[in-house]
Amino acid sequence: MNKEQKLAQQITDAVGTMDNIDNIINCMTRVRIQVIDEQKVDYAKLKSIDGVMGVVKDDRVQVVVGPGTVNKVAGYMAQSSGVKLGETIPHGTTNFKQDAEAKAAQNKSNYKSKQKHGKFNKLLKTIANIFIPLIPAFIGAGLIGGIAAVLSNLLAGGQISGAWVTQLVTVFNVIKDGMLAYLAIFTGINAAKEFGATPGLGGVIGGTTLLTGLTDKNMITNIFTGEPLQAGQGGIIGVIFAVWLLSIVEKRLHKIVPNAIDIIVTPTITLFIIGLLTIFIFMPLAGFISDGLVHIINGIIDIGGVFSGFIIGAFFLPLVMLGLHHIFTPIHIEMINQTGATYLLPIAAMAGAGQVGAALALWVRCRKNTTLRNTLKGALPVGFLGIGEPLIYGVTLPLGKPFFTACIGGGIGGAVIGGIGHIGATAIGPSGISLLPLISDHMYLGYIGGLLSAYAGGFIFTYLFGTTKAMRETDSLGDL
Repeated sequence: MNKEQKLAQQITDAVGTMDNIDNIINCMTRVRIQVIDEQKVDYAKLKSIDGVMGVVKDDRVQVVVGPGTVNKVAGYMAQSSGVKLGETIPHGTTNFKQDAEAKAAQNKSNYKSKQKHGKFNKLLKTIANIFIPLIPAFIGAGLIGGIAAVLSNLLAGGQISGAWVTQLVTVFNVIKDGMLAYLAIFTGINAAKEFGATPGLGGVIGGTTLLTGLTDKNMITNIFTGEPLQAGQGGIIGVIFAVWLLSIVEKRLHKIVPNAIDIIVTPTITLFIIGLLTIFIFMPLAGFISDGLVHIINGIIDIGGVFSGFIIGAFFLPLVMLGLHHIFTPIHIEMINQTGATYLLPIAAMAGAGQVGAALALWVRCRKNTTLRNTLKGALPVGFLGIGEPLIYGVTLPLGKPFFTACIGGGIGGAVIGGIGHIGATAIGPSGISLLPLISDHMYLGYIGGLLSAYAGGFIFTYLFGTTKAMRETDSLGDL
């Protein structure tokens, strides 16, 4: 037992053992312990422990052990509790770690016959753990954004007018963007928690991809092409990959950097290394991918028809996840400038409709899964309005199979739009039902036909192929 482990055990005993601890967190110098009964805390014993520099009584018992040391001590205490830092510690047993291990073993045995535990399943589990805590924020911000989308499109289409409506849309969008515009930061924080890194550092890396504060006169150059970097290149998947690397670097540094300077050296070097890699390697590589996809998409558009519609509708959501959907923006603008409408946007909108169809199938197919159905109650309405993040990150992507069947549904809807032809939008706006006011040349029925086809395609493929026995019979979302 090293000195940090010994210190962790002594602190645990002094606050009344693990039976008296609800949860454990830490800051730069203090282990912050939420105790159940403060009367059981032996403050005199706590202050006398070798290595404890001070004790602060507050809403939590704050034990000062110093920078560097605090990460290790808190980590050992969490390890003994059987749960992660910040999580509620289960009680009713004298050995929490063994209890947690036994529970995990039992769960593994229960699900082993129902699932294959490969690398892909582990990846989906990691993604689920990152995004599921964000579901309430997705739903709340998404619903507000959906209302703003409907009002905005009605304004653009001339159906309504008024300065107060415009102001209301602006306010709603500000609230919505408090979540969706900074999703990279939230993702970075949660990914850091999942990978065992410092959450704040993960948030910084997520924020780095936003290239905050840059202007046309002050840009960061892509070292491979000489072109300016674009905010968001690399997307959410890029952030998760970068934070995974960050966790590796930070853990290695914690082991080799002396405790006295760990709080200064480790985060600085970690952010320096991963920040540079993110800006000069990961984001430019995403640029290469986007350039290639632009050529492919332009070629598909040139071919036209059902084939183009299916490909664009089916592959649009993966582009969104990679942060590459912005490559469509200049295409939309050029189409509107030349022809008065973008014929690409209604096709791309079918991707979200496929998600809605998949969600409806999950609602019907997974009747016993009340957790999933409760999530769908919030995510489905905003999905109909064209705000897809709650469904993508909160439901279909974490579950795996429904994401792919939803993409097929989007492809079917896109094929219908492409097959009918000449279905365009007079401006760039949110998709789903809320895009209807912007449909050009009175092609409303054609667009509705595409939506219904995408709904039906996503529903049928998900109902038949997009669920597992565990999804249907387990009352859970994150453990599927």
